[in-house]
Amino acid sequence: MSVNTEPKLSTARLVARLGLVVVAMFGFGYVMVPIYDVFCDITGLNGKTSDEVATAPVIVDTSRTVTVEFDATLNEYMQWEFAPEVHKVTVHPGELKTVNYRVRNRMDQDVNGQAVPSVAPGQAAEYLKKTECFCFTQQTLKAGEVRDMPVTFFIDPALPDDVHVVSLSYTFFDLAKLASHP
Repeated sequence: MSVNTEPKLSTARLVARLGLVVVAMFGFGYVMVPIYDVFCDITGLNGKTSDEVATAPVIVDTSRTVTVEFDATLNEYMQWEFAPEVHKVTVHPGELKTVNYRVRNRMDQDVNGQAVPSVAPGQAAEYLKKTECFCFTQQTLKAGEVRDMPVTFFIDPALPDDVHVVSLSYTFFDLAKLASHP
């Protein structure tokens, strides 16, 4: 009487192959984030802005205006209040403008956060130049602290003529929670 060991071997192979697929899928998902960031930086897609500090151009184009809208959101783990003090401004391309965002830490502990900007339409991202921005560095707010955070920017006069409205949106992330919930 012989025992058939073939089903056990094929089951073991199937489990090993499925395990490799799971590891490969995890690795692919992990690698896609930096690849996506590089792709967006190169192409300007998805409204990602550069973290480079810009300098204001010399010439202001007073013949046209652009409306810049402001938005603020919080990551699901962020326990702050966060909003722009104005929701839109009208600027001439090349004109330097400062808008404040107000933030308040509602927690009873210090929180370290980072704002991530996004610009719409995506093609306008390369033309919105920030000379000062709270998004350039991590922000630590003490328990209950309220702070005004400025963003100083200009619209590059090379912005295509058919773009009349640019939206600048920030999402704040709690860095400690983000690190513990990948």
